[in-house]
Amino acid sequence: MQRAFGVDVPETVPEMCRPAASAVLVYDAQVGILAHVRDREALTGRIADVLRAARAAGVPVLYVRHVSLPPSHMGVAALRTAMAWQRRDRADAVTAAFPPDADHTQISDDLAPADGEPVFDKLGMSALVGTPLEAVLRDRGVTTLVLVGAVLEIGIEPTARHAADLGFLPVVVEDACGVVDEDAARRSLASLDYSLLSHRCTAAEVVAAFGG
Repeated sequence: MQRAFGVDVPETVPEMCRPAASAVLVYDAQVGILAHVRDREALTGRIADVLRAARAAGVPVLYVRHVSLPPSHMGVAALRTAMAWQRRDRADAVTAAFPPDADHTQISDDLAPADGEPVFDKLGMSALVGTPLEAVLRDRGVTTLVLVGAVLEIGIEPTARHAADLGFLPVVVEDACGVVDEDAARRSLASLDYSLLSHRCTAAEVVAAFGG
């Protein structure tokens, strides 16, 4: 750990992931999303390891989940996005992919929140758009945002970039982030590495940093 201008500057992931400075964000660990990731059972096991270590160390655990508006209330961007993801040629043919009350929209039981851990609903890819996540992190004095969940190449990458732009230290736990397209995931990690603004490690490293 360096000390400069009255500020502690961590140099390593274990220094970044000190329990007093960290929060864990579980990104879109939803039934209908985890169904599509590779090696789901091993992935959820590693996410669960991180959650157990965080809870034991008093590290706050926060969740986001993706929800959809009914098509009648979607705007231009939402309709175009739905058309792209649903492979529809017409805007009036899209459906709500993740209605808030649908079974597949819910957090998977094996990764369920514990003891009142909040779940914030979002409409977009960055977990920091349209949710109170940033306010919660600032109020807790968090500097490091540890990212687990799914999907790395779809929503976790933009969340890490956004977190860095807001002055947080994003740590992507790469073996606890679900992947659908391996080539796309490799490109996402390479792009994050190139930016030099985010950091990555394994679930075991985070567990050790949290004192597990």
